[in-house]
Amino acid sequence: MPELPEVETIRMGLLPVLEGREFTKVDVRRGDLRAPFPRAFAMRLTGRRVVRLWRRAKYLLAELDRGETLVIHLGMSGRLSVGADGKGKHDHVVMVTDAPARIVFTDHRRFGLMTLIDTVKLDADKLFKGLGVEPLSAGFDAAYLARVLRDKKTPIKSALLDQRVVAGLGNIYVCEALFRAGISPKRLASKVKAVAPLAAAIKAVLKEAIKAGGSTLRDYKQADGELG
Repeated sequence: MPELPEVETIRMGLLPVLEGREFTKVDVRRGDLRAPFPRAFAMRLTGRRVVRLWRRAKYLLAELDRGETLVIHLGMSGRLSVGADGKGKHDHVVMVTDAPARIVFTDHRRFGLMTLIDTVKLDADKLFKGLGVEPLSAGFDAAYLARVLRDKKTPIKSALLDQRVVAGLGNIYVCEALFRAGISPKRLASKVKAVAPLAAAIKAVLKEAIKAGGSTLRDYKQADGELG
C-alpha cells in the first residue's frame, strides 16, 4: 500500500496539472471502488477549480472552489498517472484539466477510494477524525512521541502503525526507522527509551524516501510513470 512518501511524491507530480486548474471533463467508468462514488460525481467535479492540492496521512486532497474537497486514497494498488491513454481495463476514472492534462486513476484491486466531502467537515469526517500528528510537521518530535507511547502496551512497531498515533506511516518506513534507531520492533512501546533517535529516524527516513520518489515494490509508480 502506498504510504506517506508515495502519496507525497504523487502530490508533487500532480501539482503542475492540478493545483489552480479546472476539471474540464471527468469520465467515471464504474459505480464504485471500495465504496460507491458520490451521487453525480463526474458532474460535480466538471467545471470545478482545484484551489489547493495537499496530503493528510495517506490521503490526497484536492480542495475545490465552492466548498468541497476531492478525497483520494490509493488503497493497495491504486495509481494516478498523468498523460496515460486511459484505455486500460482497470482505468476507472479519467480526469481532464485545462493545463491541459489527462489524469488517469487505475486500480486493479479496486481497494482505492474517491469521494467528495464538504471542506468544513473534513476534520470531523470518519476518514480523518482521530488521525494522529503528521510526522514531518513541527508537532512531531521526541516530546510528542514520548507522550503518546508512554502508556502503550503494544509492540513499538504496532504502535507506530496506528494512524491515531502517527499519521501516514506504514510497514516499510516503520521498519526502516526502527532499524536505524536500533530498536526491536517487538519491544513494548512504553519501554522504548531511545525516543529522540526514533523520532529523528522517522523524519529522516521519510524525507529520504520522498527525495527518492517513494518505494516501488509492485504496483506503485510516480505520477509520470517513473519508478520510486
